Amino acid sequence: MNYLLEGQESARLKFRKLEQNDFDTWLRFHQNPEANQFWKGIPQDPLKACQHWFKKAFHRYENNLGGMNVLIEKDTQQFIGQCGLLVQTVDDVEELEIGYSILPKFWRNGYATEAAQKCKEFARENKYATSLISIIQVDNLGSQKVALNNGMHLDKTTVYDSNRVHIYRIDL
Repeated sequence: MNYLLEGQESARLKFRKLEQNDFDTWLRFHQNPEANQFWKGIPQDPLKACQHWFKKAFHRYENNLGGMNVLIEKDTQQFIGQCGLLVQTVDDVEELEIGYSILPKFWRNGYATEAAQKCKEFARENKYATSLISIIQVDNLGSQKVALNNGMHLDKTTVYDSNRVHIYRIDL
Protein backbone atom coordinates (compact mmCIF):
# COMPACT_ATOMS: atom_id res chain seq x y z
CA MET A 1 0.00 0.00 0.00
CA ASN A 2 1.16 3.55 -0.66
CA TYR A 3 0.85 5.43 2.60
CA LEU A 4 2.54 8.59 1.31
CA LEU A 5 0.65 11.88 1.33
CA GLU A 6 2.39 13.08 -1.82
CA GLY A 7 0.38 15.93 -3.34
CA GLN A 8 -1.81 16.39 -0.25
CA GLU A 9 -2.27 19.77 1.46
CA SER A 10 -3.41 21.16 4.77
CA ALA A 11 -4.21 24.79 5.58
CA ARG A 12 -0.56 25.93 5.58
CA LEU A 13 1.37 22.93 4.27
CA LYS A 14 2.02 20.94 1.11
CA PHE A 15 3.22 17.34 1.31
CA ARG A 16 5.74 15.77 -1.07
CA LYS A 17 8.20 12.88 -1.15
CA LEU A 18 11.67 13.32 0.26
CA GLU A 19 14.25 13.72 -2.49
CA GLN A 20 17.99 13.20 -2.43
CA ASN A 21 18.53 16.92 -3.05
CA ASP A 22 16.82 17.67 0.30
CA PHE A 23 19.86 16.32 2.15
CA ASP A 24 21.56 19.63 2.95
CA THR A 25 18.31 21.15 4.20
CA TRP A 26 17.57 18.18 6.47
CA LEU A 27 21.16 18.08 7.69
CA ARG A 28 20.31 21.25 9.69
CA PHE A 29 17.87 19.15 11.74
CA HIS A 30 20.67 16.81 12.81
CA GLN A 31 23.08 19.67 13.44
CA ASN A 32 20.86 20.99 16.23
CA PRO A 33 21.67 19.07 19.45
CA GLU A 34 18.09 19.49 20.71
CA ALA A 35 16.58 17.75 17.66
CA ASN A 36 17.92 14.29 18.55
CA GLN A 37 18.36 14.76 22.28
CA PHE A 38 15.75 12.17 23.26
CA TRP A 39 16.42 9.27 20.90
CA LYS A 40 19.20 6.76 21.62
CA GLY A 41 20.90 4.99 18.72
CA ILE A 42 21.18 7.91 16.31
CA PRO A 43 24.74 8.54 15.15
CA GLN A 44 26.29 11.48 17.01
CA ASP A 45 27.87 12.88 13.88
CA PRO A 46 25.20 15.02 12.11
CA LEU A 47 26.34 13.92 8.64
CA LYS A 48 26.09 10.23 9.57
CA ALA A 49 22.74 10.80 11.29
CA CYS A 50 21.34 12.46 8.17
CA GLN A 51 22.70 9.69 5.94
CA HIS A 52 21.04 7.13 8.24
CA TRP A 53 17.74 9.05 8.04
CA PHE A 54 17.82 9.15 4.23
CA LYS A 55 18.74 5.48 3.94
CA LYS A 56 15.76 4.53 6.14
CA ALA A 57 13.41 6.89 4.30
CA PHE A 58 14.21 5.51 0.85
CA HIS A 59 14.10 1.93 2.16
CA ARG A 60 10.55 2.64 3.38
CA TYR A 61 9.55 4.15 0.04
CA GLU A 62 10.92 1.21 -1.92
CA ASN A 63 9.27 -1.41 0.31
CA ASN A 64 5.80 0.11 0.75
CA LEU A 65 6.39 0.80 4.43
CA GLY A 66 5.07 4.34 4.27
CA GLY A 67 7.43 7.15 5.02
CA MET A 68 7.96 10.70 5.94
CA ASN A 69 6.75 13.41 3.58
CA VAL A 70 8.52 16.73 3.25
CA LEU A 71 6.39 19.58 4.57
CA ILE A 72 6.51 22.76 2.50
CA GLU A 73 5.05 25.94 3.95
CA LYS A 74 2.65 27.23 1.29
CA ASP A 75 3.24 30.97 1.74
CA THR A 76 7.05 30.89 1.78
CA GLN A 77 7.77 27.59 -0.04
CA GLN A 78 10.20 26.75 2.79
CA PHE A 79 10.97 23.16 3.79
CA ILE A 80 9.87 23.14 7.43
CA GLY A 81 9.99 19.47 8.39
CA GLN A 82 8.72 15.97 7.71
CA CYS A 83 5.63 14.00 8.70
CA GLY A 84 4.05 10.80 7.52
CA LEU A 85 2.50 7.40 8.03
CA LEU A 86 5.00 4.65 8.84
CA VAL A 87 4.51 0.91 9.15
CA GLN A 88 6.09 -0.08 12.48
CA THR A 89 6.29 -3.22 14.59
CA VAL A 90 5.80 -2.52 18.28
CA ASP A 91 5.78 -5.39 20.78
CA ASP A 92 5.46 -7.87 17.87
CA VAL A 93 2.36 -6.12 16.47
CA GLU A 94 2.36 -4.31 13.13
CA GLU A 95 0.99 -0.79 13.56
CA LEU A 96 0.62 2.35 11.47
CA GLU A 97 2.39 5.31 13.06
CA ILE A 98 2.09 9.05 12.53
CA GLY A 99 5.68 10.28 12.73
CA TYR A 100 6.76 13.93 12.70
CA SER A 101 10.00 15.90 12.88
CA ILE A 102 10.14 19.66 12.38
CA LEU A 103 13.25 21.76 11.75
CA PRO A 104 14.01 23.47 15.09
CA LYS A 105 13.60 27.02 13.77
CA PHE A 106 9.92 26.17 13.02
CA TRP A 107 9.12 24.57 16.40
CA ARG A 108 6.14 25.85 18.41
CA ASN A 109 4.17 27.09 15.40
CA GLY A 110 1.65 24.25 15.26
CA TYR A 111 3.12 22.69 12.10
CA ALA A 112 3.61 19.22 13.62
CA THR A 113 0.03 19.16 14.91
CA GLU A 114 -1.36 20.37 11.58
CA ALA A 115 0.63 17.78 9.62
CA ALA A 116 -0.20 14.97 12.07
CA GLN A 117 -3.91 15.80 11.85
CA LYS A 118 -3.72 15.64 8.06
CA CYS A 119 -2.04 12.21 8.30
CA LYS A 120 -4.84 11.04 10.61
CA GLU A 121 -7.52 12.27 8.19
CA PHE A 122 -5.73 10.68 5.22
CA ALA A 123 -5.46 7.31 6.99
CA ARG A 124 -9.12 7.46 8.01
CA GLU A 125 -10.33 8.40 4.50
CA ASN A 126 -8.31 5.58 2.93
CA LYS A 127 -9.23 3.05 5.63
CA TYR A 128 -5.57 2.16 6.18
CA ALA A 129 -6.02 1.03 9.80
CA THR A 130 -8.50 0.87 12.66
CA SER A 131 -6.15 2.88 14.87
CA LEU A 132 -2.97 4.91 14.57
CA ILE A 133 -0.09 5.31 16.99
CA SER A 134 2.72 7.74 17.63
CA ILE A 135 5.92 6.36 19.19
CA ILE A 136 7.37 9.02 21.49
CA GLN A 137 10.38 8.84 23.79
CA VAL A 138 9.15 9.26 27.38
CA ASP A 139 11.00 12.55 27.98
CA ASN A 140 9.91 14.22 24.73
CA LEU A 141 7.13 16.43 26.08
CA GLY A 142 6.83 18.49 22.89
CA SER A 143 6.01 15.45 20.76
CA GLN A 144 3.64 14.17 23.44
CA LYS A 145 1.77 17.48 23.26
CA VAL A 146 1.42 17.07 19.48
CA ALA A 147 -0.05 13.59 19.97
CA LEU A 148 -2.55 14.90 22.52
CA ASN A 149 -3.46 17.79 20.20
CA ASN A 150 -4.11 15.16 17.53
CA GLY A 151 -6.72 13.49 19.75
CA MET A 152 -4.47 10.62 20.80
CA HIS A 153 -4.29 9.13 24.28
CA LEU A 154 -1.45 7.39 26.11
CA ASP A 155 -2.00 3.70 25.42
CA LYS A 156 1.09 2.14 27.00
CA THR A 157 4.77 2.53 27.80
CA THR A 158 7.23 0.05 26.32
CA VAL A 159 10.70 -0.27 24.84
CA TYR A 160 11.10 0.37 21.13
CA ASP A 161 14.44 0.44 19.29
CA SER A 162 16.29 0.46 22.66
CA ASN A 163 14.33 3.53 23.79
CA ARG A 164 11.76 3.76 26.56
CA VAL A 165 8.70 5.15 24.77
CA HIS A 166 5.09 6.07 25.21
CA ILE A 167 2.71 4.72 22.61
CA TYR A 168 -0.04 7.22 21.93
CA ARG A 169 -3.08 5.90 20.06
CA ILE A 170 -6.24 7.07 18.36
CA ASP A 171 -9.01 4.82 17.07
CA LEU A 172 -10.23 5.68 13.59
